[in-house]
Parts: sequence; structure tokens; C-alpha cells
Amino acid sequence: MKLKISVTFFILFSIFISAQKMQRIAFIDMEYILQNVPEYLEAQNTLDSKVIKWRGELDKLTRLIEKLKSDLSNERAILTNDLIQDKEDEIIIKQQELRRLESLYFGPNGDMFLVRKQLVKPIQDQVYNSIQKIVIKRKYDFVFDKSSDLVMLYSNKKYDISELVLNDIVRDRKLKENEEKRAKKKVPNQALSDKQKKVIANREAAKKKKEEERKARMKKIEEARRKKLKEIEEKRRILREKKEAVRKKKEQEKKEQDNN
Repeated sequence: MKLKISVTFFILFSIFISAQKMQRIAFIDMEYILQNVPEYLEAQNTLDSKVIKWRGELDKLTRLIEKLKSDLSNERAILTNDLIQDKEDEIIIKQQELRRLESLYFGPNGDMFLVRKQLVKPIQDQVYNSIQKIVIKRKYDFVFDKSSDLVMLYSNKKYDISELVLNDIVRDRKLKENEEKRAKKKVPNQALSDKQKKVIANREAAKKKKEEERKARMKKIEEARRKKLKEIEEKRRILREKKEAVRKKKEQEKKEQDNN
């Protein structure tokens, strides 16, 4: 705590010294800016819905594993060693599948990282580009983020350029929309260029390939699971037949003894 306070005062002292040298300083509230950009909210909602879906799948699989463990614990006393081993193998397979899905969804290069990069990062880049334009235009030397870990004991509203950033983003959006409208009016129903078609085709092909790879991995895991369950069921069937044969043999022997 003392170290954090010392660092904070050092930063503030540096800012003060810089101000004495006619350095221009401003700050922004990144959270406020992003919460007022409709595209960011839409992207964040899309990401949140996917995260909820993925966590639901993981929770469902986790509950299944816990049930398998509980069933094995309750039935262990009446099971043969072979059946115990089969149930333990089934649990291991489910645990491996759980770890694989956790890595697939939330790993360093998982789906959440890729979706965030695809949806959220372009909007963050847009914000940073707007900040950069304002900094160059107004000749600021330092711009701090009020919503970051930097502790700001006091901030004068007149140095807050968050609204300037938002206005720049809105202006860029309107300019882009106007350009698109003019392009549509100028060349109505214009066909896509070969280059645009190629870019779209490559993007769709990459997306399709990724989905096919994911489905192939899931299919392989499912086939392995079904094969293992089939082997377990076959062992159980053979064991039941053996028990039934032993029971019938004992009944036959008892019947022969009674007749004698």
C-alpha cells in the first residue's frame, strides 16, 4: 500500500514538474467513452451471450462428472473390479473433455479471445485513433486514463477530453455513413469488385474451415466416448451372462440334489 501511494505521488509530482515546463496534460474516462459507443455495447453484449453459453456447457459437463463420481462412490461396494475400472475410465474421459472445452473456449487463443479480437478490438482501436487525432491537434504531451489503475486524487473537469473523443467518433461514423449513402446513390446496385469478392470469399472460407475443424474435433471426441461406453456396456453384458449362467448352474445342481 505504501509503495502504491509513493508511486502515485511520484507520478503526480512528475506531472506537476512537467506542468511548470508548459507541458499540456489531459485525461479521459475510457469506461465512460466505451459505454457511450453503441457499437461497443452491441459487441460486448454479443460476447457476453457467447460466454454465458460456453459456461453453461462447461457447468453441465461438470455436474455430469460429479454425478458419475457420486454414483461410483455409492456403488463401489457392490461392483466388480472390472466395472469399477470402466466407470473410472468414463470419468477420466469426461474430465479430459472438460479440460479440452475450457481451453477451446477460454484458453490463450480460445474462442473468447478470437471473438473479443473480432468484435471489440476494432472499436477500441477507433477510440485510440480519435484520441491520437485530438492529441496531435491540441498538442497534448500526456493523456491519462481516469478509469485505469492510476489513482487520480483530483481531476479538473476542464482537462477531461472524453467528450471530444466521443464527438470525434460520432463525426467519423456520420462521415462514413454519408460516404456509403453517396456511393450507393452514385452507383446503384453496383456489383462487388473482384478484389472485394476475393476478400469476402477468403473470410468465409477461413470461417468455414475453422468451424469444420471444431466439428471434426468434437466428432472425434464423441466417437471415442461412444466407443468406450460401448466397450463398457459389452463388458457389463458379458458379466451379466456369466452371472446368469452361474445362477442357472447352481439351480440345476440344487434341483438334481433334491431329486436324488
